[in-house]
Amino acid sequence: QKLTNAPLLSLPNFNKMFEIECDASGIGIGAVLMQEGQPITYFSEKLSGAVLNYPTYDKELYALVRAMETWQHYLWPKTFVIHTDHESLKHLRGQHKLSKRHARWVEFIETFPYVIRYKQGKENVVADALSHRYVLLSTLDAKILCFEHIKELYPLDHDFSEEYVSCEKTANGKYFRHEDFLF
Repeated sequence: QKLTNAPLLSLPNFNKMFEIECDASGIGIGAVLMQEGQPITYFSEKLSGAVLNYPTYDKELYALVRAMETWQHYLWPKTFVIHTDHESLKHLRGQHKLSKRHARWVEFIETFPYVIRYKQGKENVVADALSHRYVLLSTLDAKILCFEHIKELYPLDHDFSEEYVSCEKTANGKYFRHEDFLF
């Protein structure tokens, strides 16, 4: 059954507690926002530039910051749980000597009401998978098409090229063109 049914995202319930699971790998970061074990939304990002050279702790902290930036509209103002497989992140509030980068990130994190809980890596499977999907992360980086590029593809498309041409001046029975997009 798990092979034939796709996992469904749940709608957020703002009366329930949110949970974040995040993870970092050598090539990317990943996170999932959940409630009661049900995913609400996913996030992953391919690392590039200087971030690729960050030590593991920094990548894990960066993953947390990026997830919180992405989902801050869900997270404020209620307390939420952060699950991490990097045990040293449990002691985030107790660190006194911070680099400038860490200080900036911790300052941002501290604007939220959160609790951090350690979760073994083997239990943190979704975020771990999102952070390690090299093929997916490379594809996302290289093949995201902008809407303007879609206009160029209509005349070449096997299914829509005729409709696209027939709608050039007026709408046909099923479709119409607006600003060179087919609707």
